[in-house]
Amino acid sequence: MLKIRKGGLQTSVQDLGRSGFQKYGVIASGVMDPVAHRLANLLVGNDEQWATLEISLVGPQIQFTKNTVIALCGGDLSPKVDGTPIQMWRMLVVKKDSTLTFGEPRIGARCYLAVAGGIQVEKLMGSRSTYLRAGIGGFQGRSLTKGDEIHTGETTPIQRKALERNSDNGFDWLIPPVRYFEEPMIRMIKGKQFELFNDSSKERIFTEAFHVSGNSDRMGYRLNGPNLSLENPTELISEAVAFGSVQVPSDGNPIVLMADRQTTGGYPKIGQVASIDLPLIAQLKQGQGLRFKEISLADAQQRYIEQEQHIREIKASIRLKQEEWK
Repeated sequence: MLKIRKGGLQTSVQDLGRSGFQKYGVIASGVMDPVAHRLANLLVGNDEQWATLEISLVGPQIQFTKNTVIALCGGDLSPKVDGTPIQMWRMLVVKKDSTLTFGEPRIGARCYLAVAGGIQVEKLMGSRSTYLRAGIGGFQGRSLTKGDEIHTGETTPIQRKALERNSDNGFDWLIPPVRYFEEPMIRMIKGKQFELFNDSSKERIFTEAFHVSGNSDRMGYRLNGPNLSLENPTELISEAVAFGSVQVPSDGNPIVLMADRQTTGGYPKIGQVASIDLPLIAQLKQGQGLRFKEISLADAQQRYIEQEQHIREIKASIRLKQEEWK
């Protein structure tokens, strides 16, 4: 069990989201950085879909009530166990009554804590993810606060073997970390309504910088930058949107839809962020810059296949290391 001594800015239970319900108006929700979440789970021997804690910017204080195995992936929020800095992107053993804390964010905005057995809260429509705005899912539908007690699942044989082998809170191997950037170049496919925008907007979306507005959250990142507008005013029928859809409302400031996005939208979509770059956007802080670069659908699909192959290779490497313990 995890005892929350301090909740942090926004710490919530998340998994890969509740799929299959958007046709009923139920949002998918889930983690903002799915790659970091999946890798953290793989490192501790969990199924990559199991729930983790998504920790945003100002981290919590978490006490462990038993010896367990953890991993931290994503943004570097200066994690420490009992005051000693720990490495991310690796499997770690923490002892009973140890306390995990966080400090200054170095790079990135969100860190994912995977614990052996996964975070155990009741499933809602097949998912443990928290939808904060509606107050559903996760732990009582909200961010974690001081005094909360979070249960974890049963450990697997491999996880128990890790606990038996380790005596110094660390292993001598780690996986290659995902690289995050202060001003990333985000690959974007032209959207369904791209051609409805005027020539200036179609050029500036790919040549000028944007910045994440303070009015941004898990639902969407509002961007400040060059004003984008349609060639002619047009009324559109609402249609399905996706994680990474780039909508442009009447004020001309684009919005990148994120994990807690609505199921449909009526604003024109100038683009769609390629899935491979969603983690880069998810790790941006308010005020940080980004630029868009055009990518074709075929190229985006190929890059996604390559990313999945890379994750499979990491998974296989972790299993080989674990096999050495038998």
